Amino acid sequence: MKIALIGYGKMGKMIEQIARERGHEIVSIIDIDNQEDFESEAFASADVAIEFTAPQVAYGNFLKCFAKGVKVVSGSTGWKDEHQADVERLIAEGNTLFWASNFSVGVAVFSAVNRYLAKIMNGFPQYDAHMEETHHIHKIDAPSGTAITLAEGILENLDRKTSWIKGEENKPYDPATLRIDSLRRGEVPGIHTVRYDSEADCITITHDAHSRKGFALGAVLAAEYTKEHQGLLTISDMFKF
Repeated sequence: MKIALIGYGKMGKMIEQIARERGHEIVSIIDIDNQEDFESEAFASADVAIEFTAPQVAYGNFLKCFAKGVKVVSGSTGWKDEHQADVERLIAEGNTLFWASNFSVGVAVFSAVNRYLAKIMNGFPQYDAHMEETHHIHKIDAPSGTAITLAEGILENLDRKTSWIKGEENKPYDPATLRIDSLRRGEVPGIHTVRYDSEADCITITHDAHSRKGFALGAVLAAEYTKEHQGLLTISDMFKF
């Protein structure tokens, strides 16, 4: 498979390594200093572009890929509020986007467990749910896209929570909101914890990433899946959870 990389930071370099190990060809690498390569024949030859960039440029990158008929796998977060409807229109026109807030196989399993646990806890109102996510100090968005996706899974299954809110120290919050506390520390790849607390006890589930390798492998697996599929794709499509 021919792959284009958009964004060539630590994640982009790891994706490149894993893609080559799996026998794929990297035909184009686009970063901030060579944006003109979106117009190159090499980029247009890609079966799939894997995009890990910043929220403010992700949607523009989708447009550039679709203009060349290149399918997109994206792990960029923070663009959906402004451009979700635009992307859905573009997909309806025949373009393909595989988007996930987190490509880790472990996180996919954790997300399924999270939804199932929320469904069980819906019958036990004495437990209050809240979340915490920890990432490296370079991460800009907070809460993380993964935390928001996990929160949405809880809200779909826990009737007593109607929305999520970013946690603020020493600030009271409405019990109907799901608080997400965000911590930034060192080079932590990502830790996500969901807690159900009562006067009697606490039930906790946690996903703790050891490195970025799981995310990078998942992105390449998603590209392999996307090459053979059409439309707006998600991690649930690939793993059938």
